[in-house]
Amino acid sequence: MSKDAVDTAQAASPTVAAQTPADAGDAGYSKDLKARHVNMIAIGGAIGTGLFLGAGGRLHNAGPALAIAYLICGIFAFFVVRALGELVLYRPSSGSFVSYAREFLGEKGAYVAGWMYFLNWSTTGIADITAIALYTHYWSAFTDIPQWVLALIALAVVLAVNLISVKIFGEMEFWFAIIKVATLVAFMFVGIFLLATQHEVGGTTPGLGVVTDNGGVLPHGLMPVVLVMQGVIFAYAALELVGVAAGETAEPEKVVPRAVNSIMWRVGLFYVGSVVLLALLLPGSVYSADESPFVTVLSKIGVEGAGDVMNLVVLTAAMSSLNSGLYSTGRILRSMAMAGSAPKFTARMNRSQVPYGGILLTCAVCVLGVGLNFLMPSQAFEIVLNVASLGIISTWVIIMICHLMFVRRAKAGLVARPSFRLPGSPVTEIVTIVFLLAVLGLMWNDPEVGRKTLLLIPVIAVMLVVGWFGVRRRVAKTQEQELAELTK
Repeated sequence: MSKDAVDTAQAASPTVAAQTPADAGDAGYSKDLKARHVNMIAIGGAIGTGLFLGAGGRLHNAGPALAIAYLICGIFAFFVVRALGELVLYRPSSGSFVSYAREFLGEKGAYVAGWMYFLNWSTTGIADITAIALYTHYWSAFTDIPQWVLALIALAVVLAVNLISVKIFGEMEFWFAIIKVATLVAFMFVGIFLLATQHEVGGTTPGLGVVTDNGGVLPHGLMPVVLVMQGVIFAYAALELVGVAAGETAEPEKVVPRAVNSIMWRVGLFYVGSVVLLALLLPGSVYSADESPFVTVLSKIGVEGAGDVMNLVVLTAAMSSLNSGLYSTGRILRSMAMAGSAPKFTARMNRSQVPYGGILLTCAVCVLGVGLNFLMPSQAFEIVLNVASLGIISTWVIIMICHLMFVRRAKAGLVARPSFRLPGSPVTEIVTIVFLLAVLGLMWNDPEVGRKTLLLIPVIAVMLVVGWFGVRRRVAKTQEQELAELTK
């Protein structure tokens, strides 16, 4: 329901005014996600394709300073998730930030938030199936299979699993996350051992000399580090899944703060720590966008099968990311459909209480990605990565704007803030928004992909405007019906 409708309902009835506005899209879900599921979904959101595959090309372009980029972006990512966590404790919703945008920014705000998030995850899904195909090509047995065929198979498998039930999704993400964390920890132990013993890696002796002898922390200057920022933001893109998952857990007030607060040390350990290790083990020029940097290292230390094992793990990470994307967009689209701003069929749920309509719509876009893998297999990953960055940056900006409006209402005595809060409000929100918009603007300095991506913004804006005019009557009718129910 929009903020205008809520205000009208509050004015009409003191009883209604005392109640928290509900999202019709939250009805019908099971509460089968346990604390361990949500905690591991948070970890899985912090460890995905952006680290396992994307870090290779970024290390090649930016050098060791990539670790600084991960740290800076990680801090702002934490602010976003902390703000979302506070909103979740105020009112848990499977519609997550789209539901909050509806309450604090109105139906237009929810419409923009939802479709930009859909853009993010549908294009991220394309990136994931591309990554899966690239990982599979690592093994010679699959080299002759076209990349687009492997991408299509991966999509079909994950779709089938996602439609079963949210409990199965939670279990899969739990074990996917366990595998990712255990492997990263094992790799870090191996990396530290190689450093401590000065064991050669591909003919290179690891240590600070690897950095100083190959151009230092900024081997190619500052600009390449700036240019990879949008890719680094993409690496953290799934952190907001905690907010969506909270709508299907029985005790969000206990689970969410623990999951959100643990994100910061995970970022420091897994992202910054692993990138520092990678930079100390091999020169950045050795890494490649076509191969996971972890596979590169393990393949060069002479341990037979190490690269194969790591490649299997990063394949799992990409499958996990795709699985999460289908999960989240299904819930977001259902919230929008119940308000009239998404196709009606995306509100449908199966017997297992899974919103299959929205999941199928996301898959339809991913099928277009299969076509992209057929036409441009070498460029598919970077193209969709940049488009996905537009979606995630807009989503994070909307979350921070919603939090600003929430705090403003709390100061006016209209809502109550939970004890779990974003520190430094409103400065934190404003600085985060400025940073995110700056990252977006800096993409202009990349004429090959970034500039072309920015030129898509007017196209996306026109599509959003045209789409709004197509759904506004249905939205208004739905809003009137909700208001009538509230004022009975």
